[in-house]
Amino acid sequence: MKQLLLSLVALTSVGVSAQVSLFNGKNLDGWTINGTEKWYVEDGLLVCESGPDKAYGYLSTDAYYDDFVLELEFLQEADGNSGVFFRSTVEGTIVSGWQVEVAPPDHDTGGIYESYGRGWLIKPDKEKDAYLKMGEWNHMRIICNGDTVTTFLNGHEMVSLTDEKIGEGKGGIALQIHDGGGIKVKWRNIKLTEL
Repeated sequence: MKQLLLSLVALTSVGVSAQVSLFNGKNLDGWTINGTEKWYVEDGLLVCESGPDKAYGYLSTDAYYDDFVLELEFLQEADGNSGVFFRSTVEGTIVSGWQVEVAPPDHDTGGIYESYGRGWLIKPDKEKDAYLKMGEWNHMRIICNGDTVTTFLNGHEMVSLTDEKIGEGKGGIALQIHDGGGIKVKWRNIKLTEL
């Protein structure tokens, strides 16, 4: 019995850490704006909106995260083309890393895309697009552990991918606003648990 208890304590100590909130609901502390698009806090929500340049924009965490469970909620207004990057770095508006797609219906929300690299790595099956609730709050969960990334939308698994290059990646979390203009997305409850 004593050995069993010691094993459980050891497993707990190397398991998951406490969940932390990446967005405090008040300001953009802990984040950096990249580009000229609009990022601001309104009524406790994080809002991204196309600016006059109608270009790509990113809001990236100052901290880097390797293995984690990331949970967040998003509400798409207007076009709603955005994304959640992981193990990514941003210079200007050039991003190196991987994106979990957040997009309007029929545009592969939950899929994984490598920007300025191999492009689409995996898209969800078309019937899974029905899990996206355009114009309503959606819950996304991203599990990034070693070489494997699994994404969930509103409780449904969208894709799971094992990729050696992703396993070697280093960087932070970044939210995207797509180019083209007319885009607005709201975010809340951005929480991360390191594994």
